[in-house]
Amino acid sequence: MSSAAAAIHRVLVQGVSSSDRLPPLTVKLLHGRLLRLDLLADLSALLLRALSSSGLHVHALRLHSLLPVPSHLTLPCALKSASRLPNPLPVGEQLHARSLKLPSHSNPYVLTSLLNLYAKCDLLDRARSVFDEMRCPNTVSWTALITAYMNAGRAREAVAVARDAFASGMRPDSFTAVRVLTACARVADLGTGEAVWRAAQGEGIAGSVFVATAAVDMYVKCGEMARAREVFDKMPEKDAVAWGAMVGGYASNGHPQETLELFFAMQTQGVKPDCYTVVGALSACTRLGALDMGRQAVRTVDWDEFLDNPVLGTALIDMYAKCGRTGEAWVVFQQMRNRDIVVWNAMILGLGLTGHGRIGFALVGKMEKSGMKLNDNTFISILCSCTHTGLVKDGRRYFHNMTQLYNITPRIEHYGCMVDLLSRAGLLQEAHQLIDDMPMQANAVVWGALLGGCKIHRDAELAEHVLKQLILLEPRNSGNYVMLSNIYSNSNRWEDAAKLRSDMKVKGVEKARAYSWVEFSGKVHEFRVGDKSHPQMDQIYQKLDELGIEMKTMGYKPTTDVVMFDVEDEEKEHTLVYHSEKLAIAFCLLSTQPGEVIRVTKNLRVCTDCHTAIKLISRITHREIIVRDNNRFHCFEDGCCSCNDYW
Repeated sequence: MSSAAAAIHRVLVQGVSSSDRLPPLTVKLLHGRLLRLDLLADLSALLLRALSSSGLHVHALRLHSLLPVPSHLTLPCALKSASRLPNPLPVGEQLHARSLKLPSHSNPYVLTSLLNLYAKCDLLDRARSVFDEMRCPNTVSWTALITAYMNAGRAREAVAVARDAFASGMRPDSFTAVRVLTACARVADLGTGEAVWRAAQGEGIAGSVFVATAAVDMYVKCGEMARAREVFDKMPEKDAVAWGAMVGGYASNGHPQETLELFFAMQTQGVKPDCYTVVGALSACTRLGALDMGRQAVRTVDWDEFLDNPVLGTALIDMYAKCGRTGEAWVVFQQMRNRDIVVWNAMILGLGLTGHGRIGFALVGKMEKSGMKLNDNTFISILCSCTHTGLVKDGRRYFHNMTQLYNITPRIEHYGCMVDLLSRAGLLQEAHQLIDDMPMQANAVVWGALLGGCKIHRDAELAEHVLKQLILLEPRNSGNYVMLSNIYSNSNRWEDAAKLRSDMKVKGVEKARAYSWVEFSGKVHEFRVGDKSHPQMDQIYQKLDELGIEMKTMGYKPTTDVVMFDVEDEEKEHTLVYHSEKLAIAFCLLSTQPGEVIRVTKNLRVCTDCHTAIKLISRITHREIIVRDNNRFHCFEDGCCSCNDYW
C-alpha cells in the first residue's frame, strides 16, 4: 500500500471528530502533499464520506476541490456536504457545473444528490428538472423527489409522483413506503394509499413497525377506522407511536369509547403514552363527560408536562371545563408556566360555556395586560360566552371592536355566534338581517342558529323560510325537519307536522335518535328512549315513576307540547318520562352514593320538559346534576339551573 493510501486508511480507522484538530496526515492530504488520488478514487470517496459524516463539511469540500477528476463516487459526497452548509446554493451550483463536464453526470447517484441539494434550497423546479434527466430513475431517486415535495408542503404533488413511480414499475423499500403513505394520509388519498400498502405487503416489508404505523395513520386520516384497526391488530410489534396513532385516530374520528378502551389497554401493555396520545384520551373524556377516566389519563404523565406543554395544558383545561369542573380548569390555568394564546382562549371559552361570561371578560383584560395579542379565536370564545349568558350588548360591542379596534376580519364562525346570540334573545329580524349583510354565503351552522331562535320564540313563518335554505345546504339532516315539525306541533298545526314527517319518509331522512351516557366505575353506560338492554332498566323505570309522583306533588306538569306527534296527552306524558337523560339520571341515583355529583352527557339538546324535571329532581334528591348537551352546560342544584333557563 502506498504511503498516501496508508495515510487515508489510518484516518478512516481512527475516525475524525469535528471537535478535534484534523490529524496531521489529513492536513497533508488537504494541502496536496501526498496527493495521488487519481489512483485512489475509491479511498478518496471513503475519506470524503468520513469527513462528511463527522460534520466536517467544509474540509470535505476542500478535499474534493483538490481532486483532479471528480467521479460518480466523490460527487455525491461533495453534494451532500454542500447541502449541509448554511447557504448551500453557491457551492451546489459550482459542483453542478463541474459535473456537467464529466461522463459521470448522468449517473443516478450524482443526479439524486443534486436533486436533494436543490430541494434543500426550496428550488423544486430545478429538482424536478434534474430528476427528469434520469433515464431510469431508481427507488432512491423516486423517493428523493417524493420527499422533496413532502418537505415543501406539496403533498398532492408527492402523491402524483408516487403514482407515476408505481406505474413505472418501482418496487418500494421501507422508507419509500413510509413517505408515500404519509403523503396519502395528508391528502386523504385512500386509493393510492391502499395500493402502496398492498405493494408493501407484496415486497415483504409490511411487518416493519414504521411501514405498518404509516398505514394505520393513512387509514385513520381517511376515516377508515376498521381497516386501521385491522392493520394495527396484525402488527407483530407495536411501539408508542403505533399505539398513539390508533388512539388518536379513534379520538379524531368520533369514537370516544374505543379511544379510552385502547388507551387503557396500552397501559396494561406497559407502553408509556406520549403527550399527543394523552391529548387524544383527554379529548375522548371531554366528549363523554368522563371526569374520572380523565383523571386516570392525567396520572400517566408527569404533572410538570401539563404545566410546561401548552398542548397538554389546553386539553386538560378543556376537559375539566366541559365536565363542569370550571374551578379545577382555573387551577390548571393559573399553575401553567407556559401559556400561549390557545391556552388563554380555552380558559375564556370554558368560563363562557359554564355560565361565567363576566369572569371571561375580565380574563380578556388580563390577557391584554400580559402582552398577549387577541386573535380571531379569542373573539369566538368571547362571543360564545355572550351567547351562553344572553349578553347581547356585550356581544355587539365585542363584535364591533373586533374590526374597529383590533383590525380582525370576522370569519363565518363569528357571524354564526352573533346570529345565535341575537336569535336566542328573540331578535330574529336583526339576526336575519345580519345574515343578509354577511360578506359571504351563510352556511348550515349560521342558518341553524336562526332556526333555533325560531323554535324558542315560535316563529313558524320565519322557520319555514330558514328550513328551505337548510334543505338546500344539507338535505339529509333530520334535525332541521324535526325542529320545524316541533314548531308546527307547538302551534297545533298537526297537518303540517304530519306532511313534514311524510316528506322525510319519502326522502329517506331518518330522525337522529337521542341518547345520553354517564361514566360509572370505569365504564360508560348509554341510554336511549325505549331501549331496555341495560341490566338495571326495571329498577331505573321504577325510580323514575317514584320521582314522577314526588314531582307532581310539587306542582310539576309535563310540557307535552315538546312532543311532535298528534296523540293524547297521556301518551305524550309517557314518552316524556323516559327521555334518555332522565334514564341516565335515575341510573346514577341508584348506583352512586348520596351527595355525589351526577354528570350526564347528551348528543342532542335537552328539551324544555326535561329541563324543568331535572331542576325538581335536583331539589328532591339534594344532588348536583350536571347535564351537557350538544350546545351547552346545565348545572342543576336545589331546583335551579346555571343557565337561568336561557338556552
